[in-house]
Amino acid sequence: MIARGRTDVAKVVVVELTDDDGIIGRGEAAPISRYGESAQTAEEFFHRIDPNQLRSIPQATAYLKTLSAHDMAAKCAIDIAVLDIAAKRAGKPIYDFLGLGFRERQHVTSFSIGIATPEEIRNKVTAAEKYPVLKLKLGGPDDQAALRVLREVAPEKTIRVDANEGWRTKDDALKNIEWLAADTRIEFVEQPLPASTTPADWIWLKQRSPLPIFADESYHLAESAESAAECFHGVNVKLVKSAGITGGAAALKAARKAGLKTMLGCMIETSVLISAAAHLAELCDYLDIDGNLLITDDPYQGVSAEKGILSFANAPEKTGLCVSLRGN
Repeated sequence: MIARGRTDVAKVVVVELTDDDGIIGRGEAAPISRYGESAQTAEEFFHRIDPNQLRSIPQATAYLKTLSAHDMAAKCAIDIAVLDIAAKRAGKPIYDFLGLGFRERQHVTSFSIGIATPEEIRNKVTAAEKYPVLKLKLGGPDDQAALRVLREVAPEKTIRVDANEGWRTKDDALKNIEWLAADTRIEFVEQPLPASTTPADWIWLKQRSPLPIFADESYHLAESAESAAECFHGVNVKLVKSAGITGGAAALKAARKAGLKTMLGCMIETSVLISAAAHLAELCDYLDIDGNLLITDDPYQGVSAEKGILSFANAPEKTGLCVSLRGN
């Protein structure tokens, strides 16, 4: 549960493309209802696609830009599938195909604790004992109780806070961040105010906040990096908001160039989309790609996160996304 609502079932859509040589590329859409997207709209988008426009990465990228300005999650799936095929043809994992590299066992993802009752939070934090970094969802009526219970169970763990637009005014946000800053092991606060907040109010909050503030809903694409740098200390990039690996890499690089700290985030996703994000780990200061750890029926195997530490070493597939169906 987050500040905007609760869900127990997340519908995603996995797409497969096959090239003329029979190489299969996978991609995933994890639609965000906040942006009017759903599994149904993603499927409708896929039926409108001309596969002849997806024969190369430049062609596919240009073609996707000519389509709807929305449907970012569906575009994400196509972009990833095209990259999966291209990297497989080159005999490389995507991170090497893009020239980024990947340092094994050097990247740590946080593990999310959603808004819940004190007892539920206690149980969730206890169950997450092996993860060294927790992401606490706030923005509800019982924020202080949530942090207090978490600290009773995990007094020394590093915490990142995500308010999910839950605090309504800049004064409320500042008051809450000042309270949070008393906990010296809280790293930053993500999206403390709604994305509709004016730049002037964001700048006001950034100047006064004792903790770094990160944009999530307020940052999607590379062209917004300069304006984001005026308002935030860092950004959270999600592949489903930036139309895939291509857009996500561009958004991360632009943010770094603008002097922002960078993080990769996720929705509730399978290992297809989580692994896609992991290929961009070298562009990030922080990672929050735990969506596949929060589900009970992931049919795919790719990047692993034992104790939160990312690794492709045990992935059965060694090229492209490095993702395969479980049991294959």
